[in-house]
Amino acid sequence: MTKYLINLREAIYSLSDALDLVGVTHIHHGKRVAFMAAECAKHLGWSKEQIDELFQAAILHDSGVSKTSVHAKLAQLQWEEEGEHCLLGADLMRTSPLLEKFAPVILHHHTHWKELEGLDLPEAVKLNANCIYMVDRVDILTLKHLAEGKDILLGKEKIRETIAGRSGNWFQPELVDAFLEVSRSEAFWFSLEMENINGYVATWLDETLPETMNFDALRSLVSVFSYIVDAKSEFTSQHSEGVARLARFLGERAALNEESCEMIELAGLLHDIGKLRIPDDLLEKPGKLDDTEIILMRRHSFDTYNILKKISGLEQVTKWAAQHHERVDGSGYPYHLKKDELAIEARIIEVADVFQALAQRRPYRDSLPPEQILSILKQQVDSGKLDGDVVALVEANLDASWKAAMRKAD
Repeated sequence: MTKYLINLREAIYSLSDALDLVGVTHIHHGKRVAFMAAECAKHLGWSKEQIDELFQAAILHDSGVSKTSVHAKLAQLQWEEEGEHCLLGADLMRTSPLLEKFAPVILHHHTHWKELEGLDLPEAVKLNANCIYMVDRVDILTLKHLAEGKDILLGKEKIRETIAGRSGNWFQPELVDAFLEVSRSEAFWFSLEMENINGYVATWLDETLPETMNFDALRSLVSVFSYIVDAKSEFTSQHSEGVARLARFLGERAALNEESCEMIELAGLLHDIGKLRIPDDLLEKPGKLDDTEIILMRRHSFDTYNILKKISGLEQVTKWAAQHHERVDGSGYPYHLKKDELAIEARIIEVADVFQALAQRRPYRDSLPPEQILSILKQQVDSGKLDGDVVALVEANLDASWKAAMRKAD
C-alpha cells in the first residue's frame, strides 16, 4: 500500500475553505472563529497543544453544514434544531481516525454552559466546545452588524455586552472574561478582516511538517470532503463515492499501477467539492438551467481546484479532480483541454462521472438503466466528447461498472 506525505493542517485548512463556500458570501467564518478562540485561550494561558486542538476544532466546527438553507440559519443567535448540524458534524468526524478526536467538541459547540458543565466529559472538551460556541456567536453578531453597513468598531461594545449578558448561562464566565479582555483593542476587530485572518492562519500552517499516512487513513480524511458535498442534495447522495469506486475499477481494468488507482479513487471522491458554492435550489432545479445558472454551475470544477491546491502531496489528485468536466475534443470546462493534454486518469474520471450521474435519479429525470447509459456514452464518443478506449472498458464490464457506480455488492 502506498505511503503518502500529507500535511494534515493543510487538509483541514482546505476543508475549511470548502465549508466557507456553503455560505456563498459569508466566507472565512471558521477561520475567524478559530482566531478568536485561540486569542481567548492564549489569554487564559492554555498549553500550546490545547490551543492547537482548539484551533483545528474551531476551523471544522460547522462541518455538519452542507446546505445553503441551513447555513442561512447560522446567522441567528439561536434557533430551533440548531443541534442537528452539531450531531452531523460529530458523526462525520468519527468516520476518520485523523479527525475523530474533534467529534466531542463539535457535538457540543452549541451547548449552553449551564448544561455542558453537568455532562460527564473531560474539562478540556467542555472548555473547547464552549469557547467555540462563544466566539461563533461573536462572529455572527459581527456579520449582522456589517450587513447593516456599519463600521465594526461602532458595534463592538454592543457585541461585547451581548456576550457578557450570557456569562454563566450560555458561556463559561472565565471564557467570557477572556473575550472581554482580548476584544478591548481595535486590533482584535481589525484582525477579523479577510487579509489579516488569512495571514494569521498562514502562520499556523507554517508551524507543522507533513506526516506519512497510508491510503486507508488518507481515504478516510478525503471521504469527509466527499460526504459534505454529497449531502447538499438527496439527488447527489453517494455520487462522489460512486464516481470514486467506478473510476478505480476502470483504472484497474486499464492496468494502471496501484498508486495511480489509489489516486484516481481519491480524485473521484474530491471532484465535486467545489459544488458547495452552488445554492441548494439550483442543484435541485427540476427544469433547464438558464445562462446565468449554467455559468454558476460551471465554475465548480475550478473551485474544486482552488480548494485542493493547498494540500501538498495531492497535486496530481487535484489536477484530475478539477478536470472532470474536460472533454477530449476541447469543448469541456474550465480549461478546454484536449485529449493529448489529459492524462488517462482524468479521462477515466470524466467517464465515471457521466456514468454515475446518469445512474442516479435527478430532479429532472429518473435513474437510467445500464444499457441506456452505455448508449449515451457511445454517442458522446461519436461526437468527440469522451475517450472511446475508456468507454470500451465500460462496455466490456457493464454489469460490474453499474455495481461499482451504485455501490452494489455481488
